[in-house]
Amino acid sequence: MTDAPPPKSHGRLTARPSLRPRELMAEPQVAGAWTARIITLFPEAFPGILGLSLTGKALAQGLWNLQTIPLRDHGLGRHRNVDDTPAGGGAGMVIRPDVLDAALREAGPGLPVIYMSPRGKPLTQARARQLAQGPGVTLICGRFEGVDQRVLDAHDIEEVSIGDYVLTGGEIAAQVLIDATVRLIPRVLGNHDSLAEESFSIGNRGLLEAPQFTKPALWDGREIPPVLLSGNHAAIAAWRSGEAERLTQERRPDLWRAYAETHVDPAKDRQRSGASDQSRIYREHDKEPKR
Repeated sequence: MTDAPPPKSHGRLTARPSLRPRELMAEPQVAGAWTARIITLFPEAFPGILGLSLTGKALAQGLWNLQTIPLRDHGLGRHRNVDDTPAGGGAGMVIRPDVLDAALREAGPGLPVIYMSPRGKPLTQARARQLAQGPGVTLICGRFEGVDQRVLDAHDIEEVSIGDYVLTGGEIAAQVLIDATVRLIPRVLGNHDSLAEESFSIGNRGLLEAPQFTKPALWDGREIPPVLLSGNHAAIAAWRSGEAERLTQERRPDLWRAYAETHVDPAKDRQRSGASDQSRIYREHDKEPKR
């Protein structure tokens, strides 16, 4: 019986077998590549999903770098404590400013610093695009009740949220931000043109993406819209544009209002609103079981 080959590294070079994921990222980094530095209590959470599919392939090819800074390494005392009780009382614990400051100094300068926080500004496609065009980002993954405000102020740290809900820690949120950003780096996606018409993209005017279909042409009694099979590219483009507008108006009124202010005639907007209501009524009626 022969020994199994050693597992491959998440980086560009082969690494020795190890049960510590951080060792897989401790290889020489690719100079000039977009870099994500992550301050976290759980470095073993990375690369996680980022090591799979297109982001994982891009990581292996050196199109971007991944570095973790374990917060516990900068903890104090025998037990490497990183937190303490909140000033003024209250439940939970708060990450100490001196501990996080030391981790930030290890991360070093040169990259924007973002704290993943539910009270931050919402992560948008535009912000991901901005980050993708820069050198990278340093991300702080919080835990417990959060981080001492003084260290956030001292380093002028931006706070970013991935949604109006609370997670147990910032690691998943950090992976969301990295995934949304890395896929915008040139050569990460096999077909970069696919970015043009997806939701929130510039090519799609910041609207939601139109519905997608594929074979078979007839499935479960449901047909692909005939226009998509017509071969008429102008008609297909017009259909997709109309569907993007309809879905955005129905599902994201906030996005539609921002778009309509500069792109839509008010009279046509009222007309579309009525047509959208009729379309919704028709689809709901169409979903009723046939007798």
